[in-house]
Amino acid sequence: MNRVIEIFSAGCPICADIVEKVRAAACSCCEIRVLDIRDPQVAQRAEELGVRAVPAVVIDGKLTDCCTSAGPDLETLRALGLGRKV
Repeated sequence: MNRVIEIFSAGCPICADIVEKVRAAACSCCEIRVLDIRDPQVAQRAEELGVRAVPAVVIDGKLTDCCTSAGPDLETLRALGLGRKV
């Protein structure tokens, strides 16, 4: 079973930096999906999840707490399972 990591991005340099960091921290059972918030279907999913700003990271269908206020924090993401086998 894979851990699904969704990164909502607008394609900007800040988003690209988070994508790179998450990919580097991921393990073999982390499935990384980079989603373009400019796509209407992606934007709808982001809204359903409570995404208010990008970049935002969702792990296994749950918007990470670090992405609800100050933005993604790698240590918080690791504590939530990024880089660990399921």
